[in-house]
Amino acid sequence: MAETKRAKGIEVRVRRAYEAPDPERDGARVLVDRLWPRGVSKADAELDDWDKEVAPSPELRKWYGHDPERFEEFAHRYRAELDTPEGRAALDRLRGLADGGTLTLITATKDLDHAHTAVLAEELRG
Repeated sequence: MAETKRAKGIEVRVRRAYEAPDPERDGARVLVDRLWPRGVSKADAELDDWDKEVAPSPELRKWYGHDPERFEEFAHRYRAELDTPEGRAALDRLRGLADGGTLTLITATKDLDHAHTAVLAEELRG
């Protein structure tokens, strides 16, 4: 299920890569995973961009292992990664893709409440 909230002039949504695109509501669609989602063709994904660099580092992703009990610490560490010159530049790129409209963060992650996209969306919303 997509999550939507508006902030700083843009609307940020989070959707799974396995959901059909919604051209009426999605706006700019950006895959924010380092790995391409299994079983999804590039044509079916209908992406505007694939930003691997805004995803958590491989080391952090492996440490976290999508364990909900580690989510709070994962979010803290991921925010630290985003609070670098490279991370801030990636956030600015994403905001620019929204162009004042809607930005939909696309991920293959099953548990959207405990995914890096939850943290990323919160950071984009300011």
